[in-house]
Amino acid sequence: MADRSEAPPDHTTQVSNVLKTKVDPTSAGFEANMRFLADLMSQVRNEGEKICEGGGAKAVENQHGKGRLTARERIGLLVDPKTFFELGIYAAHGMYEEWGGAPSAGVITGLARIHTRMVMIIANDATVKAGAFFPMTSKKVIRAQNIAIENRIPTIYLVDSAGVFLPLQEDVFPDTDDFGRVFRNNAVMSALGIPQTAAIMGMCVAGGGYLPVMCDHVLMTDGSGLFLAGPALVQAAIGQKVSAEELGGAAMHSAISGTVDFREPDDPACLARIRSIVEKWGYRRQSPWDRKKPVEPALAAEEIYGIYDSSPARPYDMKEILARVLDGSRFDEYKPEYGKTLICGYGRIGGFAVGIVANQKLHAQQMDHEGKKRIEFGGVIYTESAEKAARFIMDCNQNLIPLVFFHDVNGFMVGRDAEWSGIIKAGAKMVNAVSNSVVPKITVIVGGSFGAGHYAMCGKAFDPRFIFAWPTARYAVMSGDSAAGTLVEIKVKQLERGGTKLSDEDKKELYESVKRTYDEQTDPRYGAARLWIDKIIDPIETRDAITQALEAAALNPDVPEFGVGVLQT
Repeated sequence: MADRSEAPPDHTTQVSNVLKTKVDPTSAGFEANMRFLADLMSQVRNEGEKICEGGGAKAVENQHGKGRLTARERIGLLVDPKTFFELGIYAAHGMYEEWGGAPSAGVITGLARIHTRMVMIIANDATVKAGAFFPMTSKKVIRAQNIAIENRIPTIYLVDSAGVFLPLQEDVFPDTDDFGRVFRNNAVMSALGIPQTAAIMGMCVAGGGYLPVMCDHVLMTDGSGLFLAGPALVQAAIGQKVSAEELGGAAMHSAISGTVDFREPDDPACLARIRSIVEKWGYRRQSPWDRKKPVEPALAAEEIYGIYDSSPARPYDMKEILARVLDGSRFDEYKPEYGKTLICGYGRIGGFAVGIVANQKLHAQQMDHEGKKRIEFGGVIYTESAEKAARFIMDCNQNLIPLVFFHDVNGFMVGRDAEWSGIIKAGAKMVNAVSNSVVPKITVIVGGSFGAGHYAMCGKAFDPRFIFAWPTARYAVMSGDSAAGTLVEIKVKQLERGGTKLSDEDKKELYESVKRTYDEQTDPRYGAARLWIDKIIDPIETRDAITQALEAAALNPDVPEFGVGVLQT
């Protein structure tokens, strides 16, 4: 990556671009927000710790009884200390309860460093159903591979899996985001020159056997097994009796089939060998993204807890959040007096130059073309906001500046004035610019992320390299209140047409029921369980998460040509 940290020329006039703060940490509202967000983050941490227990103490004991480490113990030995940045920890959260659950979808993924080199780790957790692949397991592995492909991240697989979870095979086996896609991605990554190393540290059976063999390096520990069909299936299929070791043990694959490059006696030796191999890798071309020496924000990140307010009655200033994320709290705001409900501008995060597109939650006064003043609601995208953002996004692509989106968006403005102003046309322009953007895009969902506003702000469907969410995030077509009100009204009319009239109490009960379900589905943990979100982050770690993402993006030096096709004008 480019690191151009030479001293700037000594100009007599310096640009004043430090974000000013208006926060009062002693106010009652600040303290209430602090308590609310701290409690919510504590709940998320506690849940995360529970998920990290995998299949539980008995399953861990069983793994140790085989002379094997758990997946998390393996990762701890493999990577440089305190460098593992886990992704997808909430995958499958609350799912597959009829099968006893699948914590973290039975596979652990994340970025880490080995001898300072960034890698993607994909490790089967054999304490969860022997590492079997549930539908979400496949999707989680594929998401990790897709991140590796987009950012050209070397990938290390720690294989210890019984293969497909057979009771759910129809949802694991056939589709484009199912089990077979993993091996297709192996081949694509190899063709792109992305290093892949696989260590077989337990069972690796059936179709899963293709994964390690399609990697650049294959390691295997004694006592592990690699075969297309295990001893019982071989006997049933062709009547041949053979032991697991003779059929597909490390000694056989090392000396007879030649499938294994390195045979190791145990997990620690295998992990040490991987570190030794990685330490000798060469270096690839630098990325074009500009980076200087990082500078800490001038304001304390901990104050974010007190600044953020989810109440529509108390809008907060998104610039106060940015001031605690950006290097030196410095920000060159783009068109600050136009389209004020969207903040656009240039800054640095972790030393990287970035373009910021962020929803402003403060209400703003705007002058229209007839000289009339109007109030624009914070968190709503108006025609001017969308046009400003579209041009800014195109500018960042023109000048090779990665984009970071901060979501707290209700959606696009509606109504006669909005339609007459061309809101659909302006929104289409913004969506076009986001869709065709070729620089790295990173998305952080701070609060609401609703409707078409989610799309325009680079939601999941628009290929952000990474998508992070605060525990305060809400992720849906519309808010719980709006959805419940709409759905209840429809239901009431349906019942009335059938001759049933509901009392006010019945309507209230129906409203609360619908809202409860909808609120559960808008919770970021629901989205993270389905991999719509890569990681739920502590708000005060926003800067670190974005820096990790930018460092990953910097491994890919290739930037396609930028074009937007036909733009609405």
